[in-house]
Amino acid sequence: MLKLNLLYLIFFLMTQLTPAILAQETHEDESKVPDYQLPDPLITSDGNKVTSAQMWQEVRRPEILQQFAEQMYGKFPEGSVTTSYQMMNTRTDALNGKATRKEVRLWFSNGTDSTYMDLLVYIPNEAPEPVPAFLGLSFYGNHTISPESDIILSEKWMPEQADFGIENHRATEASRSVRVNRWPVEKIIDRGYALATAYYGDLDPDYAGDDKNGIQPLFYKERQTQPEKDEWGSIGAWAWGLQKAMDYLETDGQINPAQVAVLGHSRIGKAALWAGASDERFAMVISNDSGCGGAALSRRRFGETVKVINTAFPHWFNENFKQYNNNEDALPFDQHELIALIAPRPVYIASASQDLWADPKGEFLGGLHASLVYELFGHEGLAATEMPPADQPVASGYIGYHLRTGKHDLTEYDWERYMDFADQHFGKGSKDN
Repeated sequence: MLKLNLLYLIFFLMTQLTPAILAQETHEDESKVPDYQLPDPLITSDGNKVTSAQMWQEVRRPEILQQFAEQMYGKFPEGSVTTSYQMMNTRTDALNGKATRKEVRLWFSNGTDSTYMDLLVYIPNEAPEPVPAFLGLSFYGNHTISPESDIILSEKWMPEQADFGIENHRATEASRSVRVNRWPVEKIIDRGYALATAYYGDLDPDYAGDDKNGIQPLFYKERQTQPEKDEWGSIGAWAWGLQKAMDYLETDGQINPAQVAVLGHSRIGKAALWAGASDERFAMVISNDSGCGGAALSRRRFGETVKVINTAFPHWFNENFKQYNNNEDALPFDQHELIALIAPRPVYIASASQDLWADPKGEFLGGLHASLVYELFGHEGLAATEMPPADQPVASGYIGYHLRTGKHDLTEYDWERYMDFADQHFGKGSKDN
């Protein structure tokens, strides 16, 4: 415990001091955005033009996917880790009878060591089954996202947050329901969607200097103590966990596995994009305020930059990504190509007007420049060439976007737009909110 607290103290000091140290290198001024040239997603590594959806799928997409894996998010390591499911409890009268609630423990084992992720699943009782679903990770545990008081209280490490009832890096009873504002569970159920969520700390505790907890050590080879330079960081671990949650959802007969939207806010928005790009089972991908390393173009160097994010959060990406600190033009890709990897599946990108650190315009442009790939499939990408005003969503194409008035957050307004977008692409009739 002492070692964990010391590691967290070091991480806390880094995250508090680093922004001040690097402040002189950052800006939130559009006039200071440098001239840049984006890589063309439709030019292969040997210089050929991509002219068809088949050529994209068979030639260009694998090239870009490999580049992101090797140079940024890290490759998912190979290893004999197995997954088993333990149904912890089930209630058919959840949310005053509106939903069936399941808590499923996903055990991950390499035969010697094991760890687990708790998946919380709400399924509407009145909707015809199998139902479409939203899947995402929470920041403080399943017990924080629901108004119900009998959900399993997480026992995993958490960052100190007195306002959320976190004491000595552990949740307490005071932690219950503190994040219901970000997860409007009843509204999601009322719209006919299931919701599945897990605590991201079940997969990786999210602080620098700890390579011995979470899922990564299950894959270590003999005498290995940390991921290799081209292997996954924390974002890769969270994306892997989302894929394992999808494995379970495929076995749940009440959920339609062909209509699962993976969603994430902030750093989990980065993980959701990577999960959706690397796993084509996700029918829709939603990025909420994902910023640098997510939907925002790195070459703009606006707000949070590659150097800033790698310095403040050195564990998020792989070691290879650090060679692009103050060197964004050397990247063999940019984030529009991450979004393009999701094609032809629908993707929604959201920003907030006061969240300049995440570069809202860069997020919009990430979607705009991915549109060329969607057009190969006969789909309209982003149905706008200029960034829309706040609170005026652009969502008629296969790439949706909105700029919400407000701060860095996941709000009910965001969720309503995501459900509208899912209605459109999952073939559901529009419903009153």
